Amino acid sequence: MLTEKDIKQIEKHGLNIDQVYGQLEIFRRGIPYANIVTTASAGNGIQLLSSDEQKRFEALYERKKDKLDIVKFVPASGAATRMFRFLHEFLDNYDPESELFRDYVKKIPNTNLVTFFTSTQDFAFINLVRKKIRENYPDYKKSTKGQRYYYFAKAMMDEKGLNYGNMPKGLIPFHKYIKYTTTAFEEQLYEAAFYASVEDDVYTHFTFAEKHLPYFKEKYDSVIKRVSRTTKKTFHISYSFQKKETDTLAVTPENLPYRDAKGNLVFRPSGHGALLENLNDVNADIVFVKNIDNVAAREYVEEIAFYKKVLAGKLLHLQGKIFGYIEELEGDVSSELVKEIHSFIWNELDVKDIPQGISATREFLNRPLRVCGVVKNKGASGGGPFWVKDEEGVSSLQIVEKSQIDLQDKHHIAVINEATHFNPVDLVCGLRDYKGNKFDLKQYANPDAGFISKKYENGKPIKALELPGLWNGSMDNWNTIFVEVPIITFNPVKSVNDLLKKEHRPNA
Repeated sequence: MLTEKDIKQIEKHGLNIDQVYGQLEIFRRGIPYANIVTTASAGNGIQLLSSDEQKRFEALYERKKDKLDIVKFVPASGAATRMFRFLHEFLDNYDPESELFRDYVKKIPNTNLVTFFTSTQDFAFINLVRKKIRENYPDYKKSTKGQRYYYFAKAMMDEKGLNYGNMPKGLIPFHKYIKYTTTAFEEQLYEAAFYASVEDDVYTHFTFAEKHLPYFKEKYDSVIKRVSRTTKKTFHISYSFQKKETDTLAVTPENLPYRDAKGNLVFRPSGHGALLENLNDVNADIVFVKNIDNVAAREYVEEIAFYKKVLAGKLLHLQGKIFGYIEELEGDVSSELVKEIHSFIWNELDVKDIPQGISATREFLNRPLRVCGVVKNKGASGGGPFWVKDEEGVSSLQIVEKSQIDLQDKHHIAVINEATHFNPVDLVCGLRDYKGNKFDLKQYANPDAGFISKKYENGKPIKALELPGLWNGSMDNWNTIFVEVPIITFNPVKSVNDLLKKEHRPNA
């Protein structure tokens, strides 16, 4: 099936032939759906912390953090294409020369366009768009309403305009303050100072698309003085790219290698699960993980930071107990100690299938640990916390995406409909063992937790393989704790109109 030319291309891409044949086998046999048993809920996999517990965990973190290596890890490689989807559709489908705007919007099924165009003065990018309009469309003010809206969208989206549709989401202006505007990238730096600092130093790691690196470097150079002056912190930024060797082969609907017009194999990025390699390269005691677009205006940051510190304190509390138990299991072990450890695993780690025997118990405890903030489900799309049963019948707490669930299964549909909480990607991770050695995170991933998606390549249907998601299958064999946090901690920008919410409008 693969030629000598193919093999050379595979090796040049950083892969080997066994990996590619393994991917072809996955396409052939398919990926099993997650066996979700029930949704995690308050008291059944999701822990609710009292006000006193929250204060105690925050204090624990504040007391210990300056002696730890702490990094904030921000996946930031995504383009803003989806954020402006309805504007792309508007530019593709609306002809201002032949149709009135009011007639056009009557034909489309949602109100996004009207909301957007009646609120343009509230967006942080308004002055940049106006400047581009003056450059590109000198007759703008003489135009009809439909023409003005059309020119406004073109000034934002066109390559000769601001080109926002092809820019990384982290560099789109999000928030408008009195004297300046900020991007999500700058807000992530600012926010990190409130919970991820060690004394006066803040270490952040961003995963960029390689082609966007110059833009992020330029933005960093232009804002770092302001952020440092405001927070009185020194920032240390590192970055990495999604590795080419994590790309996966594209195949035809018949599961044969898909080839381009020149007969070459086609490889595609394999989703955010590929970032496990990047996270594995981070050497720190504690890593905060948060998506680039989940930021808020600065008046909310202290409250958000409080809950970050609560999650980190919870992790340190659990980690302290785990490390102590592992050391005790190396010596003489009494039956009372075994009972105490099993009680801890049941009550504090929310584990239903207790490992049996000293060796199994010790191995179970000696794994990466994550404490995940979850919010009450307000209808957002995406993954959530579930109890999942593996092939051996062992139940565990997992974050599961809808793409991993068989939506034809009535039981699974019922479980989804009962879900009370949502995963906002608010993770605090412990990446070192009780001796201070870094875990090899690749050893704790579930390779069968990815999914196969249907895509198009140059207009032709293909199948693509996505690796187990970073906070889904890539962390499948971690010890996982879910803690409810308030909705104020979750402020994603999936659509540009999300920037009109009060959390994204300073002093609104």
